[in-house]
Amino acid sequence: MTRLTPQTLATTGMAVSKLCFGTLTMGPLQKNLTQEEGAALLLHGYHKGINFLDTAQIYGTYPHIRHFLKQVPRDRVVVMTKSYAWSEETAKEAVDEALKAMDTDYLDVFLMHEQESEHTLRGHREALDYYMKLKEQGIIKAIGLSTHRVAAVTASLNLPEISIVFPIFNPQGLGIGDGTINDMIIALEAARKAGKAVVGMKPLGGGHLLGSYEKTLRFSLDHPLLHAVAVGMQTTSEIDANCALALNQPLPVKARENALNRKRHLHIGDECRGCGNCVAICRQNALSLVKNQLMEGQAVVDHSKCILCSYCVRGCPEFCIKII
Repeated sequence: MTRLTPQTLATTGMAVSKLCFGTLTMGPLQKNLTQEEGAALLLHGYHKGINFLDTAQIYGTYPHIRHFLKQVPRDRVVVMTKSYAWSEETAKEAVDEALKAMDTDYLDVFLMHEQESEHTLRGHREALDYYMKLKEQGIIKAIGLSTHRVAAVTASLNLPEISIVFPIFNPQGLGIGDGTINDMIIALEAARKAGKAVVGMKPLGGGHLLGSYEKTLRFSLDHPLLHAVAVGMQTTSEIDANCALALNQPLPVKARENALNRKRHLHIGDECRGCGNCVAICRQNALSLVKNQLMEGQAVVDHSKCILCSYCVRGCPEFCIKII
């Protein structure tokens, strides 16, 4: 069986697979797989050479990863997680939670989640300083940021502490909040020159680009600026399809069919009472409140803007938002 071959993640010295396993889609915000089911998927990917995992404090997938890590050598897996923590106190809570929940002594990569610009980075400075302390102690191996904006990548150029950037990257630039894919490429070229590692996210634009699945995913997998590409995967067929593309191999028939038929969308149930929490959370401006037949507020989604990040799900007190 041909496996993905790990390559060095820029200046970190870590060896990672070109394909990064995005765990958001298996967790409670989307598929809601059990930890055993999620671990089985991660193990399937691992046997195909995927040794790079992406998670976050809000994803709810630490138990899945913990169960997986019990079955493989810890030093052969690179775990990247992230948090919205802004202060030393919240940063400590986030790191301690990750270490305990995944039952690991260290975190390979820790990112500041969804940074927008130099201003948000300044507001998270205290957390960044705490991460630096843990890096000196070997508890965190590398520090970075995730973002949907070009401005945050540009701002990272002035922060040598940031060694990894994790931006949206797809041929149409879907989900980039302040520019085009060309703008993002220019910023990432500067990041690479500054010695930063680049891992792309949302290569299929939250599912909007599945109609050209192979061509679209290859755009990111083959792009010279990216060290790795994070893709959410919910089935073994999706893993098989994405691994085949990463290896420049023909897609298995079943894998091709399942990959093209996996279209999902955000659904808001009738029990929505229009509190507006989801609208406030959405960074893509894909959600808004409208009056229903009873003249009460109700959330609606603009599917052309939604990138299926599912972050809005965590803000719904009625639990009426789902990815289906």
